[in-house]
Amino acid sequence: MKYRKLGESDLEVSEISLGSWLTYGVGVEAEKARACLHAAFDVGINFIDTANVYGRGAAETFLGEALKARPRDSYVLATKLYFPMSDTDFGLSRAQVEKQLDASLQRLRTDYVDLYQCHRYDTGTPLEETMETLTRAVDSGKVRYIGFSEWPADKIREALDLSASRGFAKFVSSQPQYSLVWREPEEEVIPLCADNGISQIVWSPLGQGVLSGKYDPDKAPPAGSRATSREMGGFIERLMDPGLLRAVQQLKPIAEEAGLTMPQFALAWVLREPNIASAIIGASRPEQVQENAHASGLIVDTQLFLRAEAIIDEAMAGAGEHA
Repeated sequence: MKYRKLGESDLEVSEISLGSWLTYGVGVEAEKARACLHAAFDVGINFIDTANVYGRGAAETFLGEALKARPRDSYVLATKLYFPMSDTDFGLSRAQVEKQLDASLQRLRTDYVDLYQCHRYDTGTPLEETMETLTRAVDSGKVRYIGFSEWPADKIREALDLSASRGFAKFVSSQPQYSLVWREPEEEVIPLCADNGISQIVWSPLGQGVLSGKYDPDKAPPAGSRATSREMGGFIERLMDPGLLRAVQQLKPIAEEAGLTMPQFALAWVLREPNIASAIIGASRPEQVQENAHASGLIVDTQLFLRAEAIIDEAMAGAGEHA
């Protein structure tokens, strides 16, 4: 496993990280989830990502129990806040940051998190209030570094300006969706962050599993896959376009030419970008963790990546025309 520095922090995170969205505490049995966590540590993954809203606290509770016997300095732990935890508990206000952070720490059974992330931008709270409260959290020792997920470029700039002018804690990480089938961050977010000491921790690098190649457009989704799961399948529908699925099948010989499985090829494509510190995987079986971990440190012929991009870009353009 290779490691990369997370922005302008002293955190060294594994190129492959383990996430818990839609899985741990929700869609995956505790025993299987624990096996995935053990497998992650065995292959050198040191970065675990979660959020308070995952299972309304269930993912954090699972991780708190599963990690309690491990030395706290042996892994990097990240969580998030913003989405509703109740009818009245949501957003990034001073009261919510303080309340949700303490609740997350209690569920995670730890005194601090290495990375505390704003899960989305809160249009209902002044950014200055959020940044000031996050800075107090850092100063208190409950949070080591701060990050954000899916913020627009103009708000990232505004936060950077506030940190510079007011002495607030500075963001070190951005967590966008990014994969061969979702390249939007390349336009503004990645260049802006790269210029300002902010790394990407990307979610859904396998396009909700579509880039694994397991979905045949002419067949029903495999039993047990995310597309068949009531708990885990809600976000995959937009990627189940038959034209896109056929294009993904065309990537198989390219991955084989690189000597890789489809998931390894897709992860290696993400990690080709220097501004990306880590790609978050979601796993329901230890074997998936082990296979995906092999994508770390791979050197792949750029021409293979370009061929894959051309195939997917054409398919995505076609899907947009028929939408």
